[in-house]
Amino acid sequence: MANIKLGYAPTRRSIFSAPDAIKYRGLTADRLTELGIDFVDITDINDEGLLYGDDEVVNKVIEKFKAEKIDGLFLPHCNFGTEFACARVAKALNVPVLLWGPLDERPEPDGRRLRDTQCGLFATGKVLRRFRVPFTYMTNCRLTDPVFERGLRDFMAVCNVVKTFKKIRILQISTRPYEFWSTMCNEGELLEKFNIQLTPIPMPELTDAIKKAKAEGTEVAGVMNYCHENMEICIKENELENVAALKVAMKGLADKYGCNAIAIQCWNQLQREIGIMPCAANALLNEEGIPVVCETDIHGAITALMVEAADLEGTRSFFADWTIRHPDNLNGELLQHCGPWPISVAKETPKITYPLAFDHPGSITAEAKHGDVTLARFDGDNGEYSLLLGRAKGVEGPKGMGTYLWVEVDNIKRLEAKIVEGPYIHHCVGIHKDVVPVLYEACKYIGIASDLYDPIEEEVKAYLRGE
Repeated sequence: MANIKLGYAPTRRSIFSAPDAIKYRGLTADRLTELGIDFVDITDINDEGLLYGDDEVVNKVIEKFKAEKIDGLFLPHCNFGTEFACARVAKALNVPVLLWGPLDERPEPDGRRLRDTQCGLFATGKVLRRFRVPFTYMTNCRLTDPVFERGLRDFMAVCNVVKTFKKIRILQISTRPYEFWSTMCNEGELLEKFNIQLTPIPMPELTDAIKKAKAEGTEVAGVMNYCHENMEICIKENELENVAALKVAMKGLADKYGCNAIAIQCWNQLQREIGIMPCAANALLNEEGIPVVCETDIHGAITALMVEAADLEGTRSFFADWTIRHPDNLNGELLQHCGPWPISVAKETPKITYPLAFDHPGSITAEAKHGDVTLARFDGDNGEYSLLLGRAKGVEGPKGMGTYLWVEVDNIKRLEAKIVEGPYIHHCVGIHKDVVPVLYEACKYIGIASDLYDPIEEEVKAYLRGE
């Protein structure tokens, strides 16, 4: 579960059945434990372990959850619930909020109702809006319904995206290539709006780290062995050594500066310094879960972190160019880059070789696995940011160079217009998972617009509400 911890604050209201609320508090906690979800209870706050009443209880819950550094707040309404207590806690914590209640039973023979959970959910939703607290709603259902488990796991993934986004620090290796005006970013604005931090270093700092890695030798040798075991090597051994040393150097610099992604200039100066393309080294780090993107594309690195965080199973993403239309498929497109994709994405044994457009070694060539993929792009200009988002599927197409995948979308002309009209560019990030609903939902918590390139918003909303 990517080390996601939920604050578990079940709630009740006094005029409805307290025994039934206590019963469902326990049943829900048992179900969370059964599902392997890490949560912090409030059984030490009062005798019932329920959120209701005055500020003393509310303040204790807030204090405990802050101390525990929870990543998300779960507010099960075990009867009607206390909407203002829920809202005060949620406002103070500033984490994603999951609103849910167990489905009510049949009324008693005399007409009495024990919990009125659904009615309370309506009230709390309104008050959360008044407090301007974004929240996720999981449909009123039973604990054993499949939608309960699915909704919780999706919410955990949303929490992981938000948690990751709030802690982004990107190692920027040199400046963007001169020709790539499209990859410029506003560093100050990213910091001011989102607390996204850049750590820029000059090219000589990288080359010094490469020399050090080669001198020490042991780790570089291990990387070279890994390459021989997992890829077909079509370059000289001393060139492979440079690939391995670059990988070790970038990993060391990322650790040194506390960065969770890297954006590298990648050409042309690097080739003059060490004689290789960085693509294979990038791929090796991408395989380890440290996204490395090309052409100093800071927004691309942000996208990669978001996309990978949306999948709790650890599927690796790939950084690609939108390049050309498919010659035969009217809605087909070639996703390609010189070779930075992780080898777990490949459907064949990758080759470390020469790239399509450059004379230096160090690229990977491999076609990616087909199947369903999510494609995304975080970007912005003129002070506004959004996430382009949608689905595609891998299809057959002509043989390519570098790492590549032919994909089919519903309407390539619509997608093409979205990219050209902006604020997007020719770069995107793909992943072999459907994480569209998770990323769509996460956008509400991080303050950017979700921009679906196909008209599937109602479908995504239906999924999120449990249909």
